[in-house]
Formats: sequence, C-alpha cells, structure tokens
Amino acid sequence: MSSINADKIKKVHFIGIGGIGMSALARYFLSEKKQVSGSDRSLTPITEALNSEGVQIFGEQSADNITKDIGLVVYTEAMSTDHPEMEAAQKMKLPMVNYFEALGLAMNPYYLIAVAGTHGKTTTTAMLADIFEASEKDPTVVVGSLRAKTKSNYRAGRSKYAIVEACEYKRDFLHLKPDVLVITNLEHEHVDYYKDLADVQSAFRSLAEQVNEGGVVITDTANPNIAPILNELEVKVINYQDLLDLSLPLKQPGLHNRLNAAAALSVAKYEKLSVEEAKEALGDFSGTWRRFEYKGTCNNAPVYDDYAHHPTEIRATVDAARELYPDKRLVMLFQPHTYTRTAALFDDFARALGLADEVLIMPIYAAREENTTGVTSRELAVKALEFNNNVRYVDSADAAEQDLRLIITDQDVLVVMGAGTVTTVAKELVR
Repeated sequence: MSSINADKIKKVHFIGIGGIGMSALARYFLSEKKQVSGSDRSLTPITEALNSEGVQIFGEQSADNITKDIGLVVYTEAMSTDHPEMEAAQKMKLPMVNYFEALGLAMNPYYLIAVAGTHGKTTTTAMLADIFEASEKDPTVVVGSLRAKTKSNYRAGRSKYAIVEACEYKRDFLHLKPDVLVITNLEHEHVDYYKDLADVQSAFRSLAEQVNEGGVVITDTANPNIAPILNELEVKVINYQDLLDLSLPLKQPGLHNRLNAAAALSVAKYEKLSVEEAKEALGDFSGTWRRFEYKGTCNNAPVYDDYAHHPTEIRATVDAARELYPDKRLVMLFQPHTYTRTAALFDDFARALGLADEVLIMPIYAAREENTTGVTSRELAVKALEFNNNVRYVDSADAAEQDLRLIITDQDVLVVMGAGTVTTVAKELVR
C-alpha cells in the first residue's frame, strides 16, 4: 500500500460500495475529483444517493465491471477471493486494498483525529463534526453512520483536520496514524476475532503507540479496562472525565451520551477551540442514524430504532429511554447479532434484556457467520425469563410487527434494537 500514490489515481472502483464505510470513502474520492464506480449485490438508498452524486453504480457484481483504466480497487474484508470482480482485478494486476487500508491511505496525510472504543465511536465522531463545523474549522469527516444533520456519512473539508471513526475489528484501525486518538471505552467485543479482553487491549495499545509524536490520547484514564494500555505511553494522555457535565443540555438522553460529549469537548479544548461554543454545538447535536433514532409513532407510542448489539449498549439505551420516558412502559424488540457474540455474552444479554418491561426476541442475525455454537434466540429468551417474566421469542420480522401492533399503546415506548435486519420493523410500524 505504501507504493500507492493517491494523487496519481484517476479512477477508483469499490466492490461492495453500499456499506456505510465504503460509501463514505467513495464520497471522499469523489470530492477529490476522482472518477468513482462501485458495485453491490443490491441497490439501496445509499447506492441510489451515490449515483445521484456522480458515482457510477453497477447493480450486479460482474467481472465486466473491472476495466484496465481503474487505478485502485477497494474491497470489503467480507469479500471472498473468488468473487468475479476480485478475480478480474487480480488478473489485470490492478492495485487492490481493503477498506481500512484505503481509509489510512486517504486520511493519514491530514491532521487526524481518530475516535476508537467499543461503544460510542459513531456518536462521538458525529459530535466532533458538529463542534469543528461550528468553530469554522472545515473538517473532513468519515463517520460510521448517517448524521441526522446532513443525512450523510461523509463531509468534505478543506482544512488540515480529518475526523474519522476507527474500528477495532481485526485490528483494522492500525492502518491509521492519528495525531489525536480518542478511546471512548473498552470491553471484550468482536468475540469471533478477539479471544479475550487482553487481546482487545493489546490492539488498542498498538494503536496508542501509533499516535504521532507530539500527539495525545484522550480517554477515561480511570477505566480499569483502559488504564493498562496507557502505561509508559510516550504521548500525552488526557482524562475526558474532567469535562463531564451532567447538566449539559443534550437532545440525546443517557449518561453514555454525556460521556461521549465529554470526550468531544476534551478534543475541542485540546485543539484550543472555544469550549462554550463547543457546548452550544452539542446542545444542537441531533444524533445519527440508528442511535436511539426517533422514527415516529405506532398506536400513539413513540418508536425508536437503535443499533445496540452488545449488553452494555442495551443497558445504556434502556437507561436513555427511562430518562426520557420515566412514566411509560418500555417495550423492546431485539435481534441478536452474530452467533459468536450471542454465545460468548449469553448471560449478560439475558440480564440486560431483563431491564425492559416487555421483550420480543427475533432470530439471530448471522452476518458473516455459520452457527458453530448451536446458540439460538429461543434459548436466549428462556434465559432472559430469569430476569423478566415478560420475554418471548418471535420467529420473524413479520411476526414481530404483527405482535407489536397488537400490544403497544399510548402508555408505551418501543425500542427496536439490533445491528441486523430488525430495523425494517421500525420502518414498517411507523409507515
């Protein structure tokens, strides 16, 4: 990858362009006046938006989409090597990089602010985008969701600043060389790759060691999972808890969002931006897609859509809903995401789901996995009954939608939760 000169690339092709990260990077190269094309298995609102912005979209993935004039091929890690476009690009000996290698290629030349952590990356990145915009710093931003403010996952800036969400899966964030590294929090996650917490900590330690000379790590220094990775770091470390403001007015409820705000404010202070202006920007911050996103009502009950797919995230979302609607009954539809995560965190999931008043659990969303563990959502529902006697399994999204239309009233608040296809239920309920 080091031999690739991005300035000399004229055409970039994305295999799997419909992903949230891939589409953001496609927008970056488009803003750099490159010719951009891409393919995906199906056309979606994201690919339709890219097409309207000037990206050539192929609705079928075929070797014919690969031409010799392509200067760089970007592919998702989930792409198999025998994929027809992958094979065609290899046969033509075109330069090929995965998404995270391309992200580093594009963003490392900037003054890079990278936001990492098990939870809160997306929200904190989007908060920083709003703060730097309000401070007229004109940042380039890549965020792992759609900002409610702009309905986009990318912002083209013309300053030295780039703000990027940094994912730890498979140590992919090690392609980044940050000047400012934010670590929101740290837990054992991506259990199909990381064998334990220490393995996750080793990845974050490696990233912290890649912070450029004179840079800074901004994190919760008292967090027992984070403290070990900070020992004898050669760069400055700042505790974002010092700027935690429990009275800060935010449109997004919950302590977790106040912690995200504290991390964002700490970056602003370090970069010598006005903290008061930053707080004003946070007060106007309207969130991101699928992060406790208000969708509308069903039977006069407010309906929210949330990406939470880890027990800690479920607890945080439950707390947020309770804070916003203290007098309403909390109904939750949950879809577990991946078999390995569900099996490894089985008891924790059951306890977290027990915090709602009524819970429906859909079949596990497999994503990239085969079920080698044997775990099922039905078993999870049975386990959750130990903590809440109003939990049941539903075998499909259609069944969940039908059940919810019958049970929710104006005395309820509904949260549709998970990283898989469960989001479609929220859309249908408020249609």
